[in-house]
Amino acid sequence: MKKICLLVSLLIFGWIFLPAFLSPVLAQDRGPLSKITFIHYRKNFAKPSPDRSKGSGGSCYTYISSGAKWKAPADYIVNPTGSNLDSTYVRQTIDQGVAEWEKYGGQNIFGSGYSDLTASMGFNNDGKNVVSFGPYSDNNAIAVTTVWGYFFGAPSTREIVEWDLLFNNYYPFGDALVNGTAVMDLQDIATHELGHSAGMGDLYSGACSVQTMFGYSGYGETIKRDLANGDIQGIKKLYR
Repeated sequence: MKKICLLVSLLIFGWIFLPAFLSPVLAQDRGPLSKITFIHYRKNFAKPSPDRSKGSGGSCYTYISSGAKWKAPADYIVNPTGSNLDSTYVRQTIDQGVAEWEKYGGQNIFGSGYSDLTASMGFNNDGKNVVSFGPYSDNNAIAVTTVWGYFFGAPSTREIVEWDLLFNNYYPFGDALVNGTAVMDLQDIATHELGHSAGMGDLYSGACSVQTMFGYSGYGETIKRDLANGDIQGIKKLYR
């Protein structure tokens, strides 16, 4: 009986004092800082990608990593150099993509955007979120987004800390509502890529082809400008 009481006492003592001792360690146990790169391909010009759209109970949304999101808004830089577009149009279009995600996920996702013609994006972790235009090694890729964060610890510790977005200027970008199939619609592609920046993953199931996060696009497409039901459900679940 004394042994049992002693054991219970030790367990209670450990329960009270051990978490306080280990809490600084446990609070930082988020796993390694990692990066994930999303390549957005032109329709019919890439190998089929794995269908991960059923990772959320069969709904048309999926995440970079369950629970990984922004813990506080972070500003972003837009460099329109190389786009062959008016700089004001580019900034406003990126802002519209941001606003579409924040309309459903809340105002705690992205910070404020500003233009900087000297900003460069090299897919390196430098503490800056940069949107830019330039060449990419694969001409089938319309845009590329790299997201840095902690993706492997407990879901409550996962966090996005940075993103970079490159529009491949091999393609002409613009307003497809004006220029039709002569351009890749900048707002359409930007809204999709900014979904990755917020924590959303790609979809490849044909049943999810009308979603903003569907993984392929083509000339003249504008459907991704507005979030569809799966996108809305996913971003709300992640941030609200």
